[in-house]
Amino acid sequence: MKEKQRLSDVSWKKWGPYVSNREWGVVREDYSADGDAWNYTNHDSAEAKAYRWGEEGICGICDDLQKLVFSVGFWNKKDKMIKERFFGLTNGQGNHGEDLKEYFYYLDSTPTHSYMKMLYKYPQNPFPYEDLIRTNAARDKTEPEYELIDTGIFDQNEYFDIFIEYAKESQNDILVKLTVVNKSKKEAPLIILPTVWFRNTWKWGYDDYKPQLTAEEALSIRVVHKDLAIKNMYAKQSLKILFCDNETNNSRLYQSSNKSKYCKDGINDFVMTGNTESVNPQNIGTKASFFIDENFTAEETKIFEFRLTDKDLEQPFKDFDAVFNSRHQEADGFYADIQAEIQSEDEKLVQRQAFAGMLWNKMFYYYNIEQWLKGDPAEMKPPASRGKIRNQDWKHLNNEHIISMPDKWEYPWYATWDLAFHTISFSLIDPEFSKHQLKLFLFEWYMHPNGQLPAYEWDLSDVNPPVHAWAVFRVFKIDEYLQGRADIAFLESAFQKLLLNFTWWVNKKDSNGNNIFEGGFLGLDNIGVFDRNTTLPNGEQLEQADGTSWMAMFALNMMRIALELALYNNVYEEMAMKFFEHFLSIANSLDNMGEENFSLWDEEDEFFYDALSSSDGSHMYLRLRTIVGLIPMFAVEVIDDEMIENLPNFKKRMKWVLENKPELASLVSRWEVKGQDSKHLLSLLRGHRLKRLLHRMLNPDEFLSEYGVRALSKEYEENIYTLKLNDTDYSVKYTPAESDSGLFGGNSNWRGPIWFPINFLIIESLQRFFFYYSPDFLVEYPTGSGNYSNLDEIADALSRRLSKIFLKDENGNRPVNGQYPRFQTDPDFKDYILFYEYFHGDNGRGVGASHQTGWTGLIAKILQPRFSKKEIAESETESPENIESQKDT
Repeated sequence: MKEKQRLSDVSWKKWGPYVSNREWGVVREDYSADGDAWNYTNHDSAEAKAYRWGEEGICGICDDLQKLVFSVGFWNKKDKMIKERFFGLTNGQGNHGEDLKEYFYYLDSTPTHSYMKMLYKYPQNPFPYEDLIRTNAARDKTEPEYELIDTGIFDQNEYFDIFIEYAKESQNDILVKLTVVNKSKKEAPLIILPTVWFRNTWKWGYDDYKPQLTAEEALSIRVVHKDLAIKNMYAKQSLKILFCDNETNNSRLYQSSNKSKYCKDGINDFVMTGNTESVNPQNIGTKASFFIDENFTAEETKIFEFRLTDKDLEQPFKDFDAVFNSRHQEADGFYADIQAEIQSEDEKLVQRQAFAGMLWNKMFYYYNIEQWLKGDPAEMKPPASRGKIRNQDWKHLNNEHIISMPDKWEYPWYATWDLAFHTISFSLIDPEFSKHQLKLFLFEWYMHPNGQLPAYEWDLSDVNPPVHAWAVFRVFKIDEYLQGRADIAFLESAFQKLLLNFTWWVNKKDSNGNNIFEGGFLGLDNIGVFDRNTTLPNGEQLEQADGTSWMAMFALNMMRIALELALYNNVYEEMAMKFFEHFLSIANSLDNMGEENFSLWDEEDEFFYDALSSSDGSHMYLRLRTIVGLIPMFAVEVIDDEMIENLPNFKKRMKWVLENKPELASLVSRWEVKGQDSKHLLSLLRGHRLKRLLHRMLNPDEFLSEYGVRALSKEYEENIYTLKLNDTDYSVKYTPAESDSGLFGGNSNWRGPIWFPINFLIIESLQRFFFYYSPDFLVEYPTGSGNYSNLDEIADALSRRLSKIFLKDENGNRPVNGQYPRFQTDPDFKDYILFYEYFHGDNGRGVGASHQTGWTGLIAKILQPRFSKKEIAESETESPENIESQKDT
């Protein structure tokens, strides 16, 4: 069976890499009185703590409800603990916030996870836990992070390369292969602990059913769970099987009695100390490990084979190699089709690893707010103060799904606006998964009854840019192009729920009813002069150019969806008209605020700025040039004449508005003037303003880097922006990499680096403008060069700049790998790609979360050759030719 065929059978996704890389330090596991999630359960105590809401492991897999988990632990006989979870610093320990301190790489995966591969680099000498904590604590925010490679642990090649591969023979038959390579020229020992265990679902007071693992011989574990088809876990080699229970070691952590004699850390205790009383001699429990104790000669490679299956097999490894070879070949065939038009082998490598990172970052996410706040019947009642710390207004929220995560270590929780970008790249390989993810957050157990979408577990009520409608329509069109038919049911269902979300924005974030929208930091953390979530002491109000622009974009997205639906059901023409008028009102507000008709467009600087409005009606620009001033570009839509002619009611009403409300019509970019191929433009920007914004954006001394568009103008590197407000001095300096402040935790920085989601929207907006303007609409690129390009050429050029971050340069170096020679030249490092959270504004070095393939995974879409311009134009702006044939389907 080919991978494309498997995609039509959801049961092939029953098992996948749905295990978190970190469950300790997350909000959902925090039952403290003060909400200090990072310290309630820490890395070291995690081995003894049975989790309430999820499990963690290295290279783990589980079923889609995480009832059974498989992962692998390792011990080099020198570390202070078994390596069964990745180590990193907490937000308080890192000089730039939380930070993973391990090296692992996601190398491959098919969308159904029929084949997967990743690599973990495990040191043979004691892991430098204390050194990493101590040295980072001694550094301030102006200094770089102290990384694992800085400790010298890899200097003599004294480490193991551990490749973990999975191949499915069928939906519930998973083969596992560990290829362990001693990279050292010395002999080295390694204990390997392939482990299977049940998530603890029986101790909380809701369901006392307790599944069981047993064994009668050293090479197989019997799996008994009433809800699972899996029967056996086989090992090709093992000295013995060790059993304990997935129960908290209360004696160790809390100095109280244990519910089980053989606790969660029992296997660890036996392996490291030989304590036979910590494992069950009856070979029964809810957690079990094969015990493999090996010595590796210099540079030796060994392979270990396992099988988790729903079958009783006398020879479980007879077809092992054949299944692996078949699934690997099918994976190659699947991506060969996807990458058929990519010429560069290096681009193929980067894109395939980007897809792998996104697929490996799927995770089982379980969080029931009402139960979390109240506590569980069989457990101690949580402190009353917890009900006032966070998320108390989201008692309806009950999440229990496989969700695309930003990064399963640094961000092992969903972030709704991140996820919208994830779905764009996912749609190239698995559009059904993309559609499901977008619909999921519109369901009643996610979306608030008032229409707000949940942000992330640290504060579900936080406000992120409203990009969900944009993603819905983009995924819809990509899916239509790839499948050859339109999924109108998906689009219509999403639109109905998005109406609630749009209404929430209008009611909650337009406080004065003037179509100027706030929203706080809006996902851009420290982008502002001060914390944009704060309340100013003298009642000043921040008028946000980005908040208003995002809403203009939202209105156009909703109008475009309604127009698409109206082609199938003319009822939606009225909805399209509603959003057309709403967009006009928002466009009007940007230029006509208050009695003095203040505009967020500064004619002097020819740029959009946030502004402070005072109670006396006066306004003051915050003349700080950031991507906030570029976001108005995103509110752009191009409509074809043919579509308008097919919607007579919309055409009639639109004509009336344009004739009777000329003050609104005049604000919209040349709607009445047809562009190339009889297209109409809806935009916040006329041609002049667009060119002036691009003059700034394409200036290497301001926004344009060799690697994309910076979040803050480089102008402020030498000329620091300062503001005195209410006797407080504020300043902003161009900071191209890690943040130099603790604002919003200090682990993200929008004051100079390059961020993929904003760059992606810039590129897409330029392409849309090009659909309207002719190729003769030229802009100097780069500013000051004397060279001119059309908007489509500039969009392509920006795409190439972003791609350069990951691709080899003329010296064979990848800018993403930064200053470390080993990462640039060592064959065992240089072609393994990390997809960071953001990138250095001057040299492209990866910064922040190192496995945030989520929205940085947009590189997979950027590297994919675009449809022809004609196909894009037809896909985005024209009515489908086969509407009649689809109306009844």
